[in-house]
Amino acid sequence: MERENIAVGLDIGTTKIVAMIGKKNEYGKLEILGVGKAKSLGVARGVVNNITQTIQSIQQAVIEAEENSGYKINDCVVGIAGQHIRSIQHTDYISRSNPEEVISGKDIQILIDQVNKLAMLPGEEIIHVLPQEFKIDGQSEIKEPIGMFGARLEASFHVVVGQASSIRNVGRCIQSSGIELSGLTLEPLASADAVLSQEEKEAGVALIDIGGGTTDLAIFKDGIIRHTAVIPFGGNVITDDIKEGCSIIEKQADLLKVKFGSAWPGENKDNEIVSIPGLRGREPKEISLKNLSKIIHARVVEIIEQVFTEIKLYGHEDPRKKLIAGIVLTGGGAQLKHIKQLVEYITGMDTRIGYPNEHLAGNSSEEISSPLYATAVGLVMNSIANNTQSAYKLEMTQAGTMPKYVAPVVEQKQEITEEKTIENSIEEEETTEKKIRKSFFDKYVDKIKDFLDNAE
Repeated sequence: MERENIAVGLDIGTTKIVAMIGKKNEYGKLEILGVGKAKSLGVARGVVNNITQTIQSIQQAVIEAEENSGYKINDCVVGIAGQHIRSIQHTDYISRSNPEEVISGKDIQILIDQVNKLAMLPGEEIIHVLPQEFKIDGQSEIKEPIGMFGARLEASFHVVVGQASSIRNVGRCIQSSGIELSGLTLEPLASADAVLSQEEKEAGVALIDIGGGTTDLAIFKDGIIRHTAVIPFGGNVITDDIKEGCSIIEKQADLLKVKFGSAWPGENKDNEIVSIPGLRGREPKEISLKNLSKIIHARVVEIIEQVFTEIKLYGHEDPRKKLIAGIVLTGGGAQLKHIKQLVEYITGMDTRIGYPNEHLAGNSSEEISSPLYATAVGLVMNSIANNTQSAYKLEMTQAGTMPKYVAPVVEQKQEITEEKTIENSIEEEETTEKKIRKSFFDKYVDKIKDFLDNAE
């Protein structure tokens, strides 16, 4: 049986949970094999607040993805978001004992391990340590230090920090759903992988992912992540405002927002009215579309202004930090009519809507290439980069159509390859990025697994 690199991403959002199974096709594009979607019940503002309901939603999404694809999910890469996420800039250095030796991945690993030991606030934990630029013996702006000589290796880091309990709750939900956790990724980073091009990251770009419960921001310049932030508002607050303002139920408010909503109130005429059925024999309600777009406009302006404050904090007015590629909007909120024009009006920056179709195979359905699935696509790409074997083929039995789970022949091989990589990791020279990704995933996921095992 040939080993297929099947990747699984799980996006645990405030409004929906998406399980996505994919693999790379022969052209290096991402082929989506199956998608499962379930209403997210136990999550508020990106944080799990009801374990039982979240487990049920995850299982529902996973079963649907398995049925659609004919694969059995074994493990997955999960997106982490929520208002507890914050990022800090940190600079650290190491003095090398033998400057006559070239700098290897091992040196960079020592430096990253040093940053991982930083003292955080009580209850906080480091999620990502992302090197930005290196300095060797005072020579700055080095992007790839491996293979160079030097006694003092210094680097500036973008450190992403989150609440340990929130991260462990997510781990608990996934394990209880019968799936292993193969990795964690910050959601704005996953979305950025899916919708941004390398040219945009080089030129300078701000990615705004407007989700149901949170709005995530990731700023790139010179191909390096410079700033991340999670704002605790999203599409849900817009729905709540419509619900309150029009005195209707949440389901109707959401439908109104999706079907007739606009972020720009000027375009609706005064006489445009929508009629909504009343509750249990009551009279139908008539709602003016102008009023509806005024409600939406007020809330969207508030969200964008908060994001713009974060962009200003990064210092985009400094000519050296200028974001030439402007803003890319993605997530479910990016589908709101005229939101692009409103963002351009408030920020004065070029804006486009980000679709994840650049990395998808040509035969992908239109639904998957919507901004709604940007994070899930990014998580699958992340899983592929880690070379995980996250799902196995289900074979049909002859008696009926019930699929039979084929026990993976690969497992023994996997253990051997893992041992090999441990032995060879010091010998093999790897690029900085691979080294970081490997160390982060191995360490962090092992830490969570240990914690969960001990908790039982």
